[in-house]
Amino acid sequence: MNRGAWLLFSVLIGSATLLLSSLNGCGGVNPPSKSLIHNVVIIVQENRTPDNLFQDPVLIANGADIATSGVNSKGQTIPLTSAPLADTYDVNHEHVAFVEMYDGGKMDGADQVAVYCVSAETSCPPANPQFKFVNPSDVQPYFALAEQYAFADRMFQTNEGPSFPAHQFLFSGTSAPSAGSNLFAAENPVDTSDTGCTAPAGQTVPLIDPSGAESSRSYPCYEHATLSDLLDSKQVSWRYYTPLGGFIWTAPNAIQHLCQAQTVDGQSKCTAPAWTNHVVLNQTQVLTDIAAQHLPQVSWIIPTGLESDHAAYNDGSGPSWVAQVVNAIGNSPYWPNTTILITWDDWGGWYDHVPPPQVLANCSEWGCGYVYGFRVPLIVVSPYARRGYISHVRHDFGSILKFTEDVFGLPTLGYADAYADDLTDCFDFDQAPRQFTTISTPLPAEYFLNDHRPPTDPDDD
Repeated sequence: MNRGAWLLFSVLIGSATLLLSSLNGCGGVNPPSKSLIHNVVIIVQENRTPDNLFQDPVLIANGADIATSGVNSKGQTIPLTSAPLADTYDVNHEHVAFVEMYDGGKMDGADQVAVYCVSAETSCPPANPQFKFVNPSDVQPYFALAEQYAFADRMFQTNEGPSFPAHQFLFSGTSAPSAGSNLFAAENPVDTSDTGCTAPAGQTVPLIDPSGAESSRSYPCYEHATLSDLLDSKQVSWRYYTPLGGFIWTAPNAIQHLCQAQTVDGQSKCTAPAWTNHVVLNQTQVLTDIAAQHLPQVSWIIPTGLESDHAAYNDGSGPSWVAQVVNAIGNSPYWPNTTILITWDDWGGWYDHVPPPQVLANCSEWGCGYVYGFRVPLIVVSPYARRGYISHVRHDFGSILKFTEDVFGLPTLGYADAYADDLTDCFDFDQAPRQFTTISTPLPAEYFLNDHRPPTDPDDD
């Protein structure tokens, strides 16, 4: 299938998906105008599933599909048991871990996924380490946001693997090395603290082909259009707030025209005008930009390792970090015209009971089955978000791009955004804009603004 035919096919698939959603009562027949939204804020946290992070009785009572037990490879039912958000081990979430847990759609292979302890405690790992949920007391700010606004229980990551390709999908709708390629970046590089176009010459990332095999590798510097290019074409302001320039969560560093790597003072650094003007290497600056009324129209907000929710490497501050960004916007003049989209970049290896659907029936440039990974949480916060709404509509990372494109009247990139839904069901633009209620948090905004420790990367991903 040539590129033009594929783009047409993608658009037709997206249209059919939206039509079916409407017929099933999941979306509006006449999608309401998004002209009331002037700012879109995309907050990306790390490595959790709905079953793992949102054992919230209120959400469950409202119809959220959250399981309290799972099935292992022996056919045994394993109750999910509690664990702290800041735990002492990590669960593998490479593509091979997806294959093991997915097990052809049976979702019974989580116990086959490897676990890595970062503690010398004899109790690490605990029994059934993949079958855990986070202590509700650790994540109350997340619960408060999800209960008041819209929570999606059918949000899927658009890749079947870890953070590096996931953040590429969240920024570009693809992790392909070039426009028109039928290959995708499938894994993380070995050195997660120095990647993208500034990576050492010998660094490579595995690529997955249409058969689902990791059959080749490439240097992690790609060249294709991104959502930021569409924003620039319409003079829509944007910033990418991130603590570090070279790590795998900073998506623009892997796009050649956004980076333009050069050696500066003996180090390879991104020097492109787009990088200099739009990538902010201080994630807390978003708080001061909001206070100074300098928030751009579109923002990506990336945490440090400690704030990230990443298993084994976070310090439990993630829920406060996210809620303080929301509080800053909610208590500012931006609130009446802003949508905040909070999601997690991959499933982190944790058990989740919902098998990802097959979106495309044939083997195309998107590959055979390499379209959706496992569920991740999504919270839609806005004065126009439906109150206490549980969205059962199928969303993915492309939905975030598609929503943003619709808000600012942009075309699609022709990748994941071309067939994704646009989050319409999560909104009621006919309702009066809701007044913001401050989210209570254990840590104040000043904790993050005054934290002068060197930012941490995700260590392994």
